[in-house]
Amino acid sequence: MAELGADTETDLQMLDVKLKQLRMEYEQYFLGARKREPSLLRGEVNKVVAYYANAPIRNTALRFLFNNLRARYFTHKRLWDETCRKIEDGTYQRHLFQADLHERERAKKKSGKTTAAPAATPASGEDKLFAEYVGARSETGQGAAGLTREKFAALLRDQEDAIRKKFGAAKVNFRVVVEAGKAKLKATPVKA
Repeated sequence: MAELGADTETDLQMLDVKLKQLRMEYEQYFLGARKREPSLLRGEVNKVVAYYANAPIRNTALRFLFNNLRARYFTHKRLWDETCRKIEDGTYQRHLFQADLHERERAKKKSGKTTAAPAATPASGEDKLFAEYVGARSETGQGAAGLTREKFAALLRDQEDAIRKKFGAAKVNFRVVVEAGKAKLKATPVKA
C-alpha cells in the first residue's frame, strides 16, 4: 500500500473498494461462512478514515466523497458492533433460530418417530410464548401491565379459533416479532 496522502483521489477510491469488501466480509461472518470477524481489513479502513478526518481536503468533490464514505463506514460500524454484541450476549436472532432448529432435530432423533405429543407440551409452549412476549414488550418499552398468563392464554385461544375458521387450518403457530419498535404476535395457519 502506498503512503496515505500522496494521492487523495486514489486513496478514496481504495477506501470505497475496501469498505464494500469489508461489508461483504461482515455479512459472511454474520451468516457463519467466516469463522472470524474481519478485524484486519476493518483496521485498514479505520486507519484511512482517521487519516483523512484530520487531513485537509481542498478539492470539494473529494471532500464530499470522503464525507459520504465516512458516514457510510460509521453507519455500518454501528450496526456491526451492535450485531457482534448480540452474538456475544447470545441474543442474535439468526443464531437463536439455528440453535432452536438444532435442538428440535436432536429432540426428534432422541424421541424417535413418535407422532403423539405429551399433553404438557402446549402449556409449556404457551408459557414460553408468554415469556417471550412479555420480554419483547419490556425491551421495546411497552410494558406488560395487566397482562396475565390467563388473559394471554384466552387471547391465544380466541385468535386460534378465529384463524382456524377463516383459513380452515388444523393448527395455528404463534411467534413473537418486533416491528416498528412494538412487540406483536404473528400467527401462521398450518393446514395439516
